[in-house]
Amino acid sequence: MKLNHKNITIRNAESRDAGQLAAWWNDGAVMAHAGFPRGLGVTAKEIADSLRTDGDSHRRLILEADGKPIGEMNYRVLEDGAAEIGIKICEETYQGKGIGRTALSMLIRALFERGCSRIVLDTNLKNRRAQHVYETLGFAKTGVRYDSWQDQLGNWQSAVDYELTEDRFVMYQ
Repeated sequence: MKLNHKNITIRNAESRDAGQLAAWWNDGAVMAHAGFPRGLGVTAKEIADSLRTDGDSHRRLILEADGKPIGEMNYRVLEDGAAEIGIKICEETYQGKGIGRTALSMLIRALFERGCSRIVLDTNLKNRRAQHVYETLGFAKTGVRYDSWQDQLGNWQSAVDYELTEDRFVMYQ
């Protein structure tokens, strides 16, 4: 997959990206919202090996702005034809600038064009900024799972589940 819009590119993650992904995934500040305030502790080789398993039904993606890697995205096509997606703007200076909303719009449109019936995702209940972005794109909250998982420090976390169908999708440019 390769998607372009203005200065934003979304492309398949490749083995050459493993070092950058390892730096992000091992950074507790980047990974805290995902429940890993100590990072994942993975090597670039482990990531490169894992990327070889990506295919049309599951893909890790690199998000670039002005040709520079700034974050990652992913999708997984589920058995019922839905796609589960994720996004993380890893470079702090690029957060809060609308890039995530644009990138999500690009990916969502591409997944609907490929025949996905709906898009699903979840986010931490504390991540209000992400919830706002998802809701402006047309996602509907389908539930909240209170105290459903523990982060690396043993703190209970809650998650919000969202769903989007093509008829509710509000494309952001």
